[in-house]
Amino acid sequence: MAGIFWHDGRWHDSEPKLLGPMDHAFWLGSVVFDGARGIRGTVPDLEAHAARVVRSAAAMQMRPTLAAEEIAALCREAVRRMGPEAELYIRPMFFARRGLGTLLPDPDSTEFLLAVYDSPMPPASGFSACLAPQRRPAPDQAPTDAKASCLYPNSARASRFARDRGYDNAVVCDLEGNVCEFASANLMLAKDGVVRTPVPNGTFLDGITRRRVIALLRAAGIEVREEAIRPEALLEADEIFSTGNYGKVIPCTRYEGREMRPGPIAREARRLYMAFAEESRLLPKAA
Repeated sequence: MAGIFWHDGRWHDSEPKLLGPMDHAFWLGSVVFDGARGIRGTVPDLEAHAARVVRSAAAMQMRPTLAAEEIAALCREAVRRMGPEAELYIRPMFFARRGLGTLLPDPDSTEFLLAVYDSPMPPASGFSACLAPQRRPAPDQAPTDAKASCLYPNSARASRFARDRGYDNAVVCDLEGNVCEFASANLMLAKDGVVRTPVPNGTFLDGITRRRVIALLRAAGIEVREEAIRPEALLEADEIFSTGNYGKVIPCTRYEGREMRPGPIAREARRLYMAFAEESRLLPKAA
């Protein structure tokens, strides 16, 4: 895939080779990242993503070496370099080189990397999902206040569970058995014209796209309730859809073997989001 990378004060046209077996990030997981989107010249909520990666680094006991404003500026420059028609994944990262003793990362060894690369938007035609047995950890069990790489192997296990059973994605619950999210995105459902979504309880990422979609739906007069949701509610929902940076808003069209058509609320949520994204246009539309 075509991409561009920034590290150690300069741009690279190929992936810089950075880590070795003695680096703290390599063997003890001191890595955080964020994911933003460049969508044909737009960069929706870029500042929020840049600010979150800075917070994530601090939560993982690292010392961010760039401010959020500097990160956002680098991201914009990368999008300009990639061109107005590119559909991009924007991934700023912090990682620690050294440790203090064995476990603690040395804050002074924190480094920054930006990767921006071609990543076409997935079609909004829909995906299938099932309930997985894996659970999201409680805040006292994992660094759930950070978008940390070490949280994602459990998502991979849930995804593998789903794919082995013929589904595209997995629904994951918390330790109390309430629905948290999909393995790779936040979750919303609609019933009788009302949107319900799990209330953030520290076990899953309260996504930037999630919050944006909630605000857009409410501004459009659609009721959105953040509350505890039991898995049984998914079996009775009129619509289920995901919100997340990678695909923005995508309907679930088969859940636990039940066929579901893309519904009007998911379509409206996607329309509202893409209209909002247009307000962040960085590059002129191609002729």
